[in-house]
Amino acid sequence: MNLTMREQENEQGEVILFLQGEVDAYTAPMVSERLTPIILSNRFASVTIDLAEVTYMDSTGIGVLIGALKASKQSGCSMLVRRIPSRIDRLFQITGLKDILTIVSSEGGKETK
Repeated sequence: MNLTMREQENEQGEVILFLQGEVDAYTAPMVSERLTPIILSNRFASVTIDLAEVTYMDSTGIGVLIGALKASKQSGCSMLVRRIPSRIDRLFQITGLKDILTIVSSEGGKETK
């Protein structure tokens, strides 16, 4: 397994999930098992997924993000993705994920929908 995850909560009702390593067929279920309960807990107004340290993502990782987005719409929790490495950004463009996710730049300004 080449993935680590860590959470950081703040007083504004937000949590950031930092991913580091590879999000693939082997590790994606672990991301989903950690991320979905956070979103559905109704403890947080916003969940941000930080991808700065993700070195690889395949279609199962994309599927986890889509599932998390659906869960966030169900729970009313805002879901953001930030600091996407260029290699993964290209995958988001090709798959159309950039059109449906709210992506925040490293400076904190919104890039996309």
